[in-house]
Amino acid sequence: MKRLIRKRGEPVRSFWIWFLFLVLSWLCAFVPVLQHVDPDPLPWRLGSSAIFFTGFFLAPLYRARPAMLFVTLLATSVFSVISLWPASTAATNPYVLLVYSILAGKAAYRLPAVHAACIGFVLAAGAMVPGLFGYSGFPGLFLVLYSVILAIALTLFRTIWSRYDEAVVRNETLLSEYRNMKRRLITDEQHARQEERAQVGRDIHDSVGHKLTALLMQLEVHRMQADGDTAEVLKGLKALAKESLEETRNAVKTMKQQETSGLPAIIGLLRRLESESFVRVNLTARHGALIVPLNNIQSIAVYRAVQEAMTNAMKHGSAREVHILFEAPGGGLFRFEVSNPYLRDRNTYREGYGLKAMRERMEEAGGELHVSMYDNQFIVRGTLFMSKLTGEGDR
Repeated sequence: MKRLIRKRGEPVRSFWIWFLFLVLSWLCAFVPVLQHVDPDPLPWRLGSSAIFFTGFFLAPLYRARPAMLFVTLLATSVFSVISLWPASTAATNPYVLLVYSILAGKAAYRLPAVHAACIGFVLAAGAMVPGLFGYSGFPGLFLVLYSVILAIALTLFRTIWSRYDEAVVRNETLLSEYRNMKRRLITDEQHARQEERAQVGRDIHDSVGHKLTALLMQLEVHRMQADGDTAEVLKGLKALAKESLEETRNAVKTMKQQETSGLPAIIGLLRRLESESFVRVNLTARHGALIVPLNNIQSIAVYRAVQEAMTNAMKHGSAREVHILFEAPGGGLFRFEVSNPYLRDRNTYREGYGLKAMRERMEEAGGELHVSMYDNQFIVRGTLFMSKLTGEGDR
């Protein structure tokens, strides 16, 4: 699970790791070239370097578009060869191979095999061609062996990484199945317990309730026939029996109701999701939100909205952390807000079936739902109107 949590922050960290190694290697490879090159070709070398780093920074923007990423990395590779083309008087610089190896590794890491092979071919040609034109370079046999070894290493890396991704997907699928099964077991247990309570309530109503009713009738008959102190005693016994009957009916009515409703049920949901999924839930309740008398329809609407928002946060959020706010600020309002970090390349989202169902359920309960993105946060905000808390939902 910790590996799955860390994986969400991996794209940003991997980019800066690649960039750090590339800058250090570039400085070691480029500075010796500047020391031996003539002043005339210096501007186009610096311009090629600028284009090279621009392409490297633009590459992460095209992770979801392999064709554009391939073109960007290909242009980056070509301009790296132009920038690091050896001077006529310069000695062989091994750091040039290190720069090319980093670019080849990035291509193997991000691109399909065919595209990565094309970029590898360009970089290998960039390392071999200067020697063919009489510039300082590496022996041809060494470059061939180096290219073959690097290709084998990157191929093994791709194979291991793809197996790792498949294992992560399988683990997430199994974990999701486990959570669904656990929730079904809890729901079935609750239903079974509720049915048992209802059966006990029916038994009490059919046995004890009927017998107390018969006792009341007999006491009333004897009270009407009795005189004096006996009538007063029977009247007291009748009142006691009637009180016992009312208490029995209240107990049966309570047993037929659900065990939890409203915000207590939502808090139980949050505790269960936090324990199952290692989700950090930051819960805030303001202005007496925990004692707001939500009716059954509105309790279910809030429960389902929070549940769907939590599910979206676990699926699409960039961190397993959710902030939840309940408040009753007055003026006939009850509000809830669920927000989670959402660090994606695009600040857009597509409203699917879950969000549409949440909005429809909130509107049926006499409220409204708003979904927005702000400051790298995905926010689901719902509002219920107190004037409708005792309206249609209680009929």
